[in-house]
Amino acid sequence: MFHPRGPHRHSLYCILPPYLLRSVAQNGSGAQRAAALRTAAVDSTFRNLRFATTQTAQRAPSRIISGMMADSQCHRSIYDLQGQETFPGTLVRSEGQGATGDAAADEAYDGLGATYDLLWEVYGRNSIDDSGLRLNAHVHYGTNYDNAFWDGQRMVFGDGDKELFNRFTIAMDIIGHELAHGMTEDEGPLVYFRQAGALNESISDVFGSLVKQKFLNQTADKADWLIGAGLLADGVKGKALRSMKAPGTAYDDPVLGKDPQPGHMRDFVRTWEDNGGVHINSSIPNRAFCLLATQLGGYAWEKAGHIWYEALRDTHLRPDCGFARFARITLMAAARLYGEGGAEDAAVRDAWNQVGIPVTREKVSVAFIPQQQGVPASKPSRRPNA
Repeated sequence: MFHPRGPHRHSLYCILPPYLLRSVAQNGSGAQRAAALRTAAVDSTFRNLRFATTQTAQRAPSRIISGMMADSQCHRSIYDLQGQETFPGTLVRSEGQGATGDAAADEAYDGLGATYDLLWEVYGRNSIDDSGLRLNAHVHYGTNYDNAFWDGQRMVFGDGDKELFNRFTIAMDIIGHELAHGMTEDEGPLVYFRQAGALNESISDVFGSLVKQKFLNQTADKADWLIGAGLLADGVKGKALRSMKAPGTAYDDPVLGKDPQPGHMRDFVRTWEDNGGVHINSSIPNRAFCLLATQLGGYAWEKAGHIWYEALRDTHLRPDCGFARFARITLMAAARLYGEGGAEDAAVRDAWNQVGIPVTREKVSVAFIPQQQGVPASKPSRRPNA
């Protein structure tokens, strides 16, 4: 069985946006500039390699999972690159083995597990591809590498330069964010450009935050809604890479600059940089989700998370989907899960309205499917014969 849309995976998904590396290159010390430029060069090389590979690759058959499987089948492998840039490195921890004592390796192991657990326990999804994909992570990549990325096969983490950025395994939501890109690739896909690309980034922030919140057992009102808390080194004037609750407030530093993310469509940033502003403008749907989860109360991964997950899997989601269409799809998802005209319906409308996106339901028949606790609502699958 082949993927119905063919080979589309060509983006390298990095947690650190290009505009942040540019600020470091412009304002940092000699060592900081060198690290930023080296990181940007490595990121560009990986993007080009991945694009070339996917343009010539044959369509890969979808993995089929037995209908008899009912237990978690998480398979994690952590490799130590020891400052090199050649994969795979040395295997230091496999599924079920105890801690290594290496903070980066053990944080990566825990983050992969927490992501798998959220997807399996809450959404009934078997790994990021829903077919038991093994989760591989490679730590200690390169020298002073200021980034982490998912390349379609594995997670890769740098150790940071220690002056601006700590090790990139330090924040569990970063790990969840990057793995969620794999889920979006599998379900969407959303092209990595302009509003569709910003939605791609936002969905990763949403599920990255949910990974952290579930791991910490936090309700929506207790969560910090920060992405990358702990990543910024001591002395940097900031608290994280992004704030879903209050975009534009994550940092304001002489080297990093001021967080440029908007929280409303009136401030939408029009740019060609960063694939049309995919990281900058992701804050608008981010804030909509945070508003929805907070208004609904309880755990964000429950009602709000289910609405977003169903929207991602909706057959009306197009590769070039913009914010307004995605908002309508979330409204349809809320109706399928909880019925039209209720508190969830009103909360979805209000959340999008507060970020400047009035939402109306498309003229599509929506059947209300009562949801069992912890089980995603039934719906036509994106995969043929699934």
